[in-house]
Amino acid sequence: MPAPRDDLQWISTFLDAQAADLGAAHNTLLAYGRDLKDVAAWLAARQIGFETASRDQIESYLIACDAEGLSRATRARRLSAIKQIYRFAFDEGWRNDNPAIQIKGPGRQKSLPKTLEVIEVDKLLDAARQSGRNLPDRIRNTCLMELLYATGMRVSELVGLPVTAARGDPRMLLVLGKGGKERMVPLSPPARDALAAWLAHRDRAEEAAVAKGAPPSRYLFPSRGKSGHLTRHRFYLLIKEFAVTAGISPEAVSPHTLRHAFATHLLANGADLRAIQALLGHADIATTEIYTHVLDARLSELVLEHHPLARGTAAASKGGAPDTDTDADTND
Repeated sequence: MPAPRDDLQWISTFLDAQAADLGAAHNTLLAYGRDLKDVAAWLAARQIGFETASRDQIESYLIACDAEGLSRATRARRLSAIKQIYRFAFDEGWRNDNPAIQIKGPGRQKSLPKTLEVIEVDKLLDAARQSGRNLPDRIRNTCLMELLYATGMRVSELVGLPVTAARGDPRMLLVLGKGGKERMVPLSPPARDALAAWLAHRDRAEEAAVAKGAPPSRYLFPSRGKSGHLTRHRFYLLIKEFAVTAGISPEAVSPHTLRHAFATHLLANGADLRAIQALLGHADIATTEIYTHVLDARLSELVLEHHPLARGTAAASKGGAPDTDTDADTND
C-alpha cells in the first residue's frame, strides 16, 4: 500500500484498518483519532509530519504535553496511539523505520478505582426512582440504574442495548462488549422488574410514535439524537443528578463508579474472581485483580475506624495516651 499524501490520510487509513482487521471498539477509534490529530497539528506547526518525524521530534511533542500540564495517563495514551500508527506504517511499508519504538512512556499512575458503599448505591437507586420530568422518565431512570448495578456493564454497553435483548422476561442479558466480544450477564429480580416496567412504557410510546409515521427503534433506550439511543454523556449527567438528590457528592459518582461497586460488592460477598472477570468482560484477570486491592484498602479503613486498638493508636499519634497496653500490638 503506498503511503498516504498527508497526515489526515495516515490517520484515516490507520483507523479504518484498526476497525476492519482488529475490530477496535468505536470509542477506542474516537480516542485514537483525537490523540493522533493533536500530534499531527503539533507536527504541522513545525512543518513536519508523520512521514518525516524523528524520534527526537516525537519526544519533544511528549515533553510539550507534559509542559502543558496533561496528566500522566493522557500522555501515556497519546504515546500509545503514536506507537500504534508507526507500527502500522512500518508494516505497510510507509516508512522503513519506526521512530517511536524505543520511546518509553510515563506509565500510568496506579490508583485504586473509586467505588461506593452498598448504602450509597441504595440511595442512588432511590434517587433514580424519584428523578424525572414524568412517570416514564422515572421508570426509565430506575431501569438504567438497576441494570447498571445488577450487571456491571460499561455505560456504552448499557445505553446501546438492543431492545431484542430485553424481550421475554430474560434471566440473562446478552451484552456486546469491547472488540465485538459477547458475554452473558445475569439479572437480579429488582433489575428484571425494572426492565419489565420500562419495556411496557417504551413499547406503548413507540406504538404511538409509529402510528404517526416514525420508524421503530432497535434500542432499549431510544432517543431522537443521531446515535438513535440515549448517549453516554446524557447518562453521565443523569447520574450526577441522582447523586445530588441522594445527598452524595457528584464528584464521587459516575457510571463507571457503579461498575466498580458491582465488582467490589461481589468480591466482598465471596464471589470468585474468575466469575467477576467473565461478568465484567475483562480480557485479562490482572485487570480484575485490582478489586482485591480495593477490598483490602476498605478493610484497612474499617479496622482503623472501628477497632479499639486502632483508636488507641490514633489517640497516641495526636498526643494522647492509648487506653491499651502497647504489648497488645503483635504481629499475629
